[in-house]
Amino acid sequence: MMTTRRLQMIGIGIGALLLLCLIFRPFVIVPAGERAVIFNLEHGVLPKQLGEGIHPINPFLDRAEFYDARRLTYSISKTSWEGEVKGDDSIRTLTADGQEVSVELSVRFHLDPENIWRLHKEIGQDYINKILRPEIRSHTRIAIAEFPADQVYSAERITVQNNLEARLREKLAHNYIIVDEVLLRAISFSDAYQNAIIQKQISQQNAQRMQYVLAKEQQEKKRKIILAEGEAEAIRLKGQAIATNPNVVTYQYVQKIAPNVKTVLSNGVTVPVAAPAASGR
Repeated sequence: MMTTRRLQMIGIGIGALLLLCLIFRPFVIVPAGERAVIFNLEHGVLPKQLGEGIHPINPFLDRAEFYDARRLTYSISKTSWEGEVKGDDSIRTLTADGQEVSVELSVRFHLDPENIWRLHKEIGQDYINKILRPEIRSHTRIAIAEFPADQVYSAERITVQNNLEARLREKLAHNYIIVDEVLLRAISFSDAYQNAIIQKQISQQNAQRMQYVLAKEQQEKKRKIILAEGEAEAIRLKGQAIATNPNVVTYQYVQKIAPNVKTVLSNGVTVPVAAPAASGR
């Protein structure tokens, strides 16, 4: 049987080993949603990234650097608490026709999971300030400059957004950043230009209203012409009927007599009046 002293020695050995592990940490723990890049003192950045979990490393030569591999959002805003930079951080630029605008946007992105080690080697952990932010601001100005102000202000804004998204997706992919979506949150114009746009919209609405009034009057004119033509045709036909049979006048007169009159004497001729139809019960 194992002696008490031997058991004590084993316990001391295990404790010492645990203490050494705590001091030198020959392993790395990668949290959920992150990746770890290993920098080796002899070979530099190793060509791999470590996924979630526990991984053994050489505590004397290896150092782990961590990256968030989940979907992230970078916002540029004039509101201090919305953007990544406090204060008015909106992008001021010019449209194709020289109108100054202020742009607020958000870019949703994630790091290329297979090339985080390359990102670390070529750019480093400060990739947002070195690559992402400058590219967003630069390509936003280029995208806005391709359109006149009235298109940026109108439904063409979605086209501006799509063009900007395509530009950023292509450019940032070369730097191991995958763009998921670009959202143009707001495009602000100068007060003078916005007032001009409002006045233009009011003028357009007034013009459309006037076109409606004119169209309605034209329809009424056509209705009156048709009615007058109908009346003229009725008079013509009535004149032909009278010329053919003078008794037509007497007949029309008789039709307007009160319903209790049975007969009428006209020109010595007795004309019977048709009795009104009895109403059903």
